[in-house]
Amino acid sequence: MVMVILLVAAAGIGQKCRGGESVATRIPATLPDFQRELSPAILATRPCDAKHWRQIEPALHHLALQHADRLAALPAADRIKTLAKLSGFIDSVRAKTGGTPVLGPGRTIVGLLDPARGLGPKEITTIAEAYGSDATIYKKDEDGETIAGVGDSFLAAVRTAAGGRVPITVIVLGHGLPTEIQSYGIRFEQVADALLDGGVHRTQAGAGEGGPLDLGDLVLVCDDCFSADFLINLLDCLESRCRDRGRMLRSLPVCIAGTNRNCYGHADVGEKFVPHFWRDVIELYFIRRPHPKAVTLRHFFDNVDNMMYGYGRTPIMEGTSVSGWRLVDPELVQDPVVFVPLDEAETAELRGILGLDADAPLARWLDIG
Repeated sequence: MVMVILLVAAAGIGQKCRGGESVATRIPATLPDFQRELSPAILATRPCDAKHWRQIEPALHHLALQHADRLAALPAADRIKTLAKLSGFIDSVRAKTGGTPVLGPGRTIVGLLDPARGLGPKEITTIAEAYGSDATIYKKDEDGETIAGVGDSFLAAVRTAAGGRVPITVIVLGHGLPTEIQSYGIRFEQVADALLDGGVHRTQAGAGEGGPLDLGDLVLVCDDCFSADFLINLLDCLESRCRDRGRMLRSLPVCIAGTNRNCYGHADVGEKFVPHFWRDVIELYFIRRPHPKAVTLRHFFDNVDNMMYGYGRTPIMEGTSVSGWRLVDPELVQDPVVFVPLDEAETAELRGILGLDADAPLARWLDIG
C-alpha cells in the first residue's frame, strides 16, 4: 500500500566569521553562507551540474547542520571530503527512491481541502480519475458540518488507510503551521497517532502482535505554510511515539512538502484559493500531454521542484539559455522538499561517512531535496 498525504541552498576556508569563529571549524547556519564558504570546495571535490546542485545543495546544508558538531571536529580538508561524500549519499538515496509511486492506477485518493475558498473537489477528483484512481474528499462546506467533525473523519480515514493494504493517496490543501493543519486544527501528534494505530492493526494482521511497524509504503505530501516543519515534527513524533509504546519501527513514511523549512506557502487568490504547488502539479501532470502512466517521487523532486524554483526568482539569460537565477522576492520562495525513510543499511552507511559509532543515534529520515 502506498499512501500519500498532500497537506498541500570553499572559498573562504580559514576566513573569520561572526563572533571571531573560523569557517574552518563550523557549518554556516544559513544557506547563502554555506553557498559562499563551502559549496565551491565541495564542488571542486565532487563536481555537479548547476541545476542538479541547486536541488540537493539545501538538503546537504541541512544534513550538515544535523551533524555540525561531528563535522566541525574534522580537519578542514577532511570536512570537505565528508561533505562531498554526503552529497553522494543524498544522490544515491534519490536514485533508489525516485520510482516510488505517488499518483497512479489502482490508488484510492482521500482528500482534505480548506473549508473556505480552497480548491473544489473536482480539482482533486479530475486528476485522480486521469490516473485511474477513485477519490473521496473531505471538506467543510455544509451548514450541518463542523470543523472538528470533518477533521475527525479525515483522521479516521488516515487510520483506516494506514491499517489496510490498498494503495492510498491522501491530499490536504489549506492553511498550516509548523505544528498543525491549521484549517482543521489537526496537530502533528494526532496524525502520528492515526498512522501508528493503523500500522499496529496492519502488523497484527500480518506479522502478528508485537512485530515491527512498517510505514515505508506510505507517502505523505503537504501543501501549506510551514509544511516541511510540520512533516519533520510528524516524523520525529512517529519515532518517539514508537519508543513510548515499546514498538520497533522498521520504516517511516515518505513525505513531500510543498514548502521548505520556515517558508510560507503561496496561492493565487480569486474565486478560489489555488496553492502554487498543487497548481504546478496539475499543470505538469494533468494539463500537459502526454502525461506519464504514473506520477512518481522523481517527478516531484525533479520536475515540480524545477517549476517551483521560478517563484521569487528571475532567470539570468545568456542568449536563449538560462545561465542562472537572480533572487527578486524572498517572500515568494517556498522550494518544495522531499523526506524519505532510511533503512538499516543506509543508516549504517551514513554513520560510516560521518565516522560515528555503530550504535550512534541517527534520524531515520533524510532530506533529499
